[in-house]
Amino acid sequence: MVSSRPYLIRAIYDWIVDSNLTPYILVDAEAANVTVPTEFIQEGRIILNVGPNAVRGLELNNDWVMFSARFSGVSMDVSLPPTAVLAIYAKENGRGMVFNEEEFGEDEDTPPDEPPSGGDAPGKGRPSLRVVK
Repeated sequence: MVSSRPYLIRAIYDWIVDSNLTPYILVDAEAANVTVPTEFIQEGRIILNVGPNAVRGLELNNDWVMFSARFSGVSMDVSLPPTAVLAIYAKENGRGMVFNEEEFGEDEDTPPDEPPSGGDAPGKGRPSLRVVK
């Protein structure tokens, strides 16, 4: 199953911008394939302003979050996988979404039709309904 995280990042980003607020993302700077300015990393994380006035060429696609921004006057290309985004929120009021470190439902080894191993599989045959009072 495809991860829902990139879709949720885009939706929350649009909602924040449409509300005339400033979108910030909290990033796990120690995750694989993360390119961010290292001098601003604190405790393995970095907060980035991804507002339209702060970045150039923002791309929020299923595989990457990419943009160019200035840090202390120096332009830098930033790139990271959506799995490195820990939260997206509005600077002004903190409203947004926090993501779990391990997203539910990303286990590609178990087909969606089958229950996880160790679970009770429903019996094959006709579905049945019962009245619960």
